[in-house]
Amino acid sequence: MSNEFSTWALVQVFGQLTLQMIIPRPSVPANVEFQIDDIDEEWNYSAPFTYIHSRMMNMSIQNWEDYLRKIFDNLAPGGYVELQDIDAFMESDDGTLTEAHALSKWCKLLREAAVKLGRPYIPTKDLKGIMGKVGFTSIVETRFKWPSNRWPKDKKYKDLGAWNNENTNLVLESISLAPLTRGLDWTIEEVNVLLADVRKELNDPNIHAYWPICSVYGRKPEV
Repeated sequence: MSNEFSTWALVQVFGQLTLQMIIPRPSVPANVEFQIDDIDEEWNYSAPFTYIHSRMMNMSIQNWEDYLRKIFDNLAPGGYVELQDIDAFMESDDGTLTEAHALSKWCKLLREAAVKLGRPYIPTKDLKGIMGKVGFTSIVETRFKWPSNRWPKDKKYKDLGAWNNENTNLVLESISLAPLTRGLDWTIEEVNVLLADVRKELNDPNIHAYWPICSVYGRKPEV
């Protein structure tokens, strides 16, 4: 499912936006169906789900309590929801990332733009509490750190940082253009100037930055 704001990572928008369904090739399992929908509207599905997975929706949701209530209402008794999401601010544990860095300014600007666009940032630490409020039980939260590049000494996290760096560099422009140009009225040229500095710092092994990541799942009680 999608809405106009959750397409940031998918397209660079010039003029009228057209949504087009893309079906993976060569084939998909018979029980898999792809739909384009607006999660802000009412959910009208013919049967409840046993599992709903929500990933990287921060700054794409108008109201998280309403969103999770829709998920709860559309789960079968005993069904599970799993949220995997990211915090809007990169962090460092040793002070090598400061508020003066372009990375920090970029994160702050994205947060400001999300508010302007009606999709405010929510700290991922709040998700567990909202899930409990709408009725989920057996809630389990796990937190991770995704390094900005290969700066960690540990091989596992060094490799994770390499993958995260590659992914972030690939989507940096697409996740920035829509919020900054629509939400803050920046020009494309202004965005590109900012992103040039962001890329330099994203690739700098002397800046020990990471994304805080949260995975939290819960169960809808049996009847």
